[in-house]
Amino acid sequence: MRVLVLGGDGYLGWPTALHLSDRDHEVAVLDNFARRGYDTELGVQSLVPIQDLDTRVAAWQEVSGRQLTQYTGDLMDADFVYQVLREFRPEAIVHFAEQRAAPYSMIDRAHAVYTQQNNVIGTLNLMYAIAEIDPGIHLVKLGTMGEYGTPNIDIEEGWLEVEHNGRKDRMLYPKKPGSFYHLSKVHDSHNLEFGCRIWGLRVTDLNQGVVYGQQTPQTVQDPRLATRFDYDAVFGTVLNRFVIQAVLGEPLTIYGEGGQTRGVLDIRDTVECVRLAVENPADAGEFRVFNQMTESFSVAQIAQTVAECFPGPVQVEHLENPRVEQAEHYYNVKHTGLVGLGLQPHLLSETLIESMFDIVSANKDRVDLAALLPTVRWRGGLKDG
Repeated sequence: MRVLVLGGDGYLGWPTALHLSDRDHEVAVLDNFARRGYDTELGVQSLVPIQDLDTRVAAWQEVSGRQLTQYTGDLMDADFVYQVLREFRPEAIVHFAEQRAAPYSMIDRAHAVYTQQNNVIGTLNLMYAIAEIDPGIHLVKLGTMGEYGTPNIDIEEGWLEVEHNGRKDRMLYPKKPGSFYHLSKVHDSHNLEFGCRIWGLRVTDLNQGVVYGQQTPQTVQDPRLATRFDYDAVFGTVLNRFVIQAVLGEPLTIYGEGGQTRGVLDIRDTVECVRLAVENPADAGEFRVFNQMTESFSVAQIAQTVAECFPGPVQVEHLENPRVEQAEHYYNVKHTGLVGLGLQPHLLSETLIESMFDIVSANKDRVDLAALLPTVRWRGGLKDG
């Protein structure tokens, strides 16, 4: 199958491209390298050194004998998007090409506006290109579990059967996002469902939980194939932060009491979920939603798991929560769709022991301790008066 991976230079896009290529798909990667620009803007870097895309692509061909087609450009440029689709003629498109960090979107007005413009308009350009060039293309779009928020009812897979005043209907699950980034993903979902309904597009929306891990069977074949390991307070994950703090002998910094619960999954499961979605496409006119997660933990439980798996003493420190979110909440997510397609999940405790502590230990000299501290407050982007 011909698969175009948008955001193919990123943390998930790059290993996804390799995973699909390794399964004999003909893969092209597209990126505008904005993610590398965010590092420059924020003065941070991936814990694990990463190569430029040209070097990565050449290394993959050397290691595997397989070639990746490259495109450099921006989804905000509609003419470019149309050109790529006409030239490569993908049968499936995997869309990772959005600004992905909630804290980045909450820095100030400019970052909120940028996030929504980049994410929503870029996806709209892509939708129109698919509808006008080949509506049969299956779009696999990365969403987020954060679209749902933390409702006091079970979270279904995208859709909800509702009975109201004696009448029933099936509608998109109500959304209660927690940042301007998550709001952009909600706008995407509504736009994409609309495109399926009126144009007959075929879309799989992967509402993904927090991804952990840095290695896949493909990336470990050569150091030049490594993907990112983000740990800073803007783009890093809480798990990466905890692992680094444990290795360095620093206290694990929990925001608030740690009752915030989220869905998580291993990066190896992420790339496999995408493959399963690509190889089992949605029907024409179908807006299909998978909740892409394998386990759920509170922040305090993640800290406890790190402490139990780490071969040494671990301390915990509680910080004021810079975010506006519920400290304790109900969280029960249905996530059977991908398992039904054959996903065999990895477990957090296994990945910690197998690789994450070793990855951090090998690169601990690259850690900037100041980058671990929260710098973005959800109300901090507002001007007084």
